[in-house]
Amino acid sequence: MNKKKKPFLGMPAPLGYVPGLGRGATGFTTRSDIGPARDANDPVDDRHAPPGKRTVGDQMKKSQAADDDDEDLNDTNYDEFNGYAGSLFSSGPYEKDDEEADAIYAALDKRMDERRKERREQREKEEIEKYRMERPKIQQQFSDLKRKLAEVTEEEWLSIPEVGDARNKRQRNPRYEKLTPVPDSFFAKHLQTGENHTSVDPRQTQFGGLNTPYPGGLNTPYPGGMTPGLMTPGTGELDMRKIGQARNTLMDMRLSQVSDSVSGQTVVDPKGYLTDLNSMIPTHGGDINDIKKARLLLKSVRETNPHHPPAWIASARLEEVTGKLQVARNLIMKGTEMCPKSEDVWLEAARLQPGDTAKAVVAQAVRHLPQSVRIYIRAAELETDIRAKKRVLRKALEHVPNSVRLWKAAVELEEPEDARIMLSRAVECCPTSVELWLALARLETYENARKVLNKARENIPTDRHIWITAAKLEEANGNTQMVEKIIDRAITSLRANGVEINREQWIQCVAHNALECARAIYAYALQVFPSKKSVWLRAAYFEKNHGTRESLEALLQRAVAHCPKAEVLWLMGAKSKWLAGDVPAARSILALAFQANPNSEEIWLAAVKLESENNEYERARRLLAKARSSAPTARVFMKSVKLEWVLGNIAAAQELCEEALKHYEDFPKLWMMKGQIEEQEGLMERAREAYNQGLKKCPHSTPLWLLLSRLEEKVGQLTRARAILEKSRLKNPKNPGLWLESVRLEYRAGLKNIANTLMAKALQECPNSGVLWSEAIFLEARPQRKTKSVDALKKCEHDPHVLLAVAKLFWSERKITKAREWFHRTVKIDSDLGDAWAFFYKFELQHGTEEQREEVRRRCENAEPRHGELWCAVSKDIANWQRKIGEILVLVAAHIRNTF
Repeated sequence: MNKKKKPFLGMPAPLGYVPGLGRGATGFTTRSDIGPARDANDPVDDRHAPPGKRTVGDQMKKSQAADDDDEDLNDTNYDEFNGYAGSLFSSGPYEKDDEEADAIYAALDKRMDERRKERREQREKEEIEKYRMERPKIQQQFSDLKRKLAEVTEEEWLSIPEVGDARNKRQRNPRYEKLTPVPDSFFAKHLQTGENHTSVDPRQTQFGGLNTPYPGGLNTPYPGGMTPGLMTPGTGELDMRKIGQARNTLMDMRLSQVSDSVSGQTVVDPKGYLTDLNSMIPTHGGDINDIKKARLLLKSVRETNPHHPPAWIASARLEEVTGKLQVARNLIMKGTEMCPKSEDVWLEAARLQPGDTAKAVVAQAVRHLPQSVRIYIRAAELETDIRAKKRVLRKALEHVPNSVRLWKAAVELEEPEDARIMLSRAVECCPTSVELWLALARLETYENARKVLNKARENIPTDRHIWITAAKLEEANGNTQMVEKIIDRAITSLRANGVEINREQWIQCVAHNALECARAIYAYALQVFPSKKSVWLRAAYFEKNHGTRESLEALLQRAVAHCPKAEVLWLMGAKSKWLAGDVPAARSILALAFQANPNSEEIWLAAVKLESENNEYERARRLLAKARSSAPTARVFMKSVKLEWVLGNIAAAQELCEEALKHYEDFPKLWMMKGQIEEQEGLMERAREAYNQGLKKCPHSTPLWLLLSRLEEKVGQLTRARAILEKSRLKNPKNPGLWLESVRLEYRAGLKNIANTLMAKALQECPNSGVLWSEAIFLEARPQRKTKSVDALKKCEHDPHVLLAVAKLFWSERKITKAREWFHRTVKIDSDLGDAWAFFYKFELQHGTEEQREEVRRRCENAEPRHGELWCAVSKDIANWQRKIGEILVLVAAHIRNTF
């Protein structure tokens, strides 16, 4: 039986309390009670003294004024040479003569002090040096060893062994406690033994003892002594079924409390915690006092102004939130009586009432408000039968024939022929609705559609959509010559009616299915805005995607004539000629571009690429040399180094790289190329030195950090690679690429637990990084991957890396249709991600047809992807520098091993 806890436990002891004083113990004082040593003038901390006599300092303060007046003229304070220690005349007046005398004495003291100053300072310096020699600092004790570190070579430093685990074997390999489940027979056996121990000796009941007025000893007729728990009634046997249910309940509770494997936090969502509580407890989320105050306030509003609809609506919603639905219904019905002309009150009443009652409420609302469109729409929504919906909407159109919303709702329920008849009536009742006119034109035949659109233009002369629809209609029926005429007439008519011609709105009207209409709009826009580079670019991309090569080149010739300074238009023209195999024409275009844009970096590099791709290496070298002299930039030098590198002239490439780094030392790609060339030649030390020098100049270059880390990992220095990545993360916080490389480094080393821990930290620092989430999905075990992918999609819904990971997940589960759908979604969101195209092509190689594979390859070649980890590893390899997009796609797909 537990003893009651003493009330004074945990409380501070009273002042002056001495433990054991009641049994004769005496108090004593230790150094900890007195405190540190003090000077004579320091105040004494005597907290336990009675008031008024707390400290000697207090008494000194009280007698200070009297002591100042009395001079100490005792013989013990007298010296034959100096006289009294104090001033004999301190109480007398201080005159000018005294001030002059003090100044003279002060000057003498200063003079004497200067005479001894150098000697005194020298003596103090010697004493300090002697003290430092006797008691040096720890930093000074190891200074000689630190100096010797300068003599350690880099090979000796790298050969220092890693720190091992200094713990003993038992600590390194702890034996985990083994738990064996107890069999049910054990419980049943000990249940019987427990009954024998709890029985009462019959002899005790003979002398009063535990005898009760009820028969049966401890057995009373009242419940509570023995409750029906795991015991079956009437027997002493164990109910195994209930044991199993209890185990399942306990397991459910433990599973619900298990930690999340990604972030290390519990599965309780802190943002949705209150929402979860509200869903578990069917009551309001606010304070009860606040609810009462709001109820009283709304009651006062209703009584003050009973014809105010928002008061009734707010009161009903308050009761609905607190769970009193019937009270809310009664209140809102009272509101309909007080405010019969309020549309909002009737709609709220229909929302709160159940199905049949809601229909009756809406019918009553229609009688009070026969012109309300919203009530008619609500009445149609309450009907479940299509015929009933049609009947309600037609009844509504009889009362409100000029409502576009009602006509649209009614037409949507009809068959095409009935819809055409209804739309004919609708445009008569609502002649200013563009949507109704266009819907009618789509349902009519070609001739009737032309008549409908002509009538629509007469009724709505200021809308451009009608003109666009007319042009599309003519194009769809093969009258392409009429399209440009309609567009010209549209511009003239809209200007005459005072409509502003907005270029962006017209270009937005361009539809892919109406190519001639779009071409006519672009042609007119280029007539109005001939010097707008953006319009020419849009028209060029349109022709590139939907036109022929001849139409594109003709458009680009006109474009560069009007916008000669637009480099991208020149480059598009040259590329079109080059892809067609007409290299001399491409050279001539670039020559004209040089004349219009002298010393343009883009045009220089385009000319170099044209020559190098066509194996004219000497011409490319001459162009680069000329570019370095006339328009030197970091990119020009980089392309020069790369050309020599891919052609095998390593010495020339290194020389050019050194020259470039003298001018552009803050350009990280030059340092990367220098290190990669050295690494290719097997000179690991020089490669490491190049990367380290580059990181001093470009500490925020992620690829440089990655190259240095992978170099150390390649030579077996795992600890050094790990340290480099940690340092890079400190210099570049919230960098997903560095976190990803750290996780993969541990995973490649076989330390999966450390990799999971790092991934959790990475996701905490970069919660919206799709690259990290996509990697985290496949770090999980197969059963948990789907849950992790759902979390990733919540954080990064439109990230291509996450979408690609989900597609690969479906692929691994052999859900072919879903995987193909997610691959399509990925390449649509980001067509520049080469990895997505490679995985898509690999997928089609295994599960698709020849047509599907060719379609993926064709779309990839049109997209011309440039990014992606796997893609860049192949495309930037110098062995593949002349490969086309399709060839790179095949190579990357061949490198992929679908072991995920």
